[in-house]
Amino acid sequence: MTEQTTPAARPADPDATPDATPDATPDAAPATGRRGMPEKRVAIARAARTVFGREGFTRTSVDAIAAEAGVSKRTIYNHFADKEQLFRSVILEGASTVAATQAKIADRHLRKIVDLRTDLVDFGLERVDSLTTFAEHWALVRTIEAEALHIRPAVLEAWQEAGPRETHRVLTHWMAEFAERGLVVVPDPAEAARMLNLLTFLAVAQPTFYGALPMPAERIAEVVEHGVAAFLAVYGAPA
Repeated sequence: MTEQTTPAARPADPDATPDATPDATPDAAPATGRRGMPEKRVAIARAARTVFGREGFTRTSVDAIAAEAGVSKRTIYNHFADKEQLFRSVILEGASTVAATQAKIADRHLRKIVDLRTDLVDFGLERVDSLTTFAEHWALVRTIEAEALHIRPAVLEAWQEAGPRETHRVLTHWMAEFAERGLVVVPDPAEAARMLNLLTFLAVAQPTFYGALPMPAERIAEVVEHGVAAFLAVYGAPA
């Protein structure tokens, strides 16, 4: 376990209620009638992403998140029932945001195909850029993969549904669309979507541990281009 130092003294938290019992419900919205509560919830979530991504799920304490956020531990319990619910909240928020962003990337590159190979490469490269754009989210993904045995299956299931499965559904839609337009031959659009993801995005994400060990831009371009070529060798429509 990494050594933790005592945080510097911070101003008193006006929302703290030292004698209250934590009674937040899962994903409950903050009470709008209390001054500053929405801002506190945002600060807590931001701090949680940072600390969970740095320390992992098991080693992170609510005290450490409170110190990072500059709030009392009690304030966190006014918003979240426990550490697991806070972790669930931030990973679902990140997964949904990244999935929505990648859906927009797909729409931008794949709605109007000029040259299938070039458009798929451009799509793959912009998807890979999300490893940098959403670095805090991918740090949480590293935590999930490293500590899956210590995270409840229901939490993992919710994350899968909000993020990876949603992205897969979007890719499956585009594979079916391409097949209808005669651009590819895909008996199973879902399997084709898995193959494209494996050969392009994951071919960069996994060796770099989701961006933790950056890959040179020239190498990323090479990996994505080779991945698209392999995909089209299997699914490309006959000339």
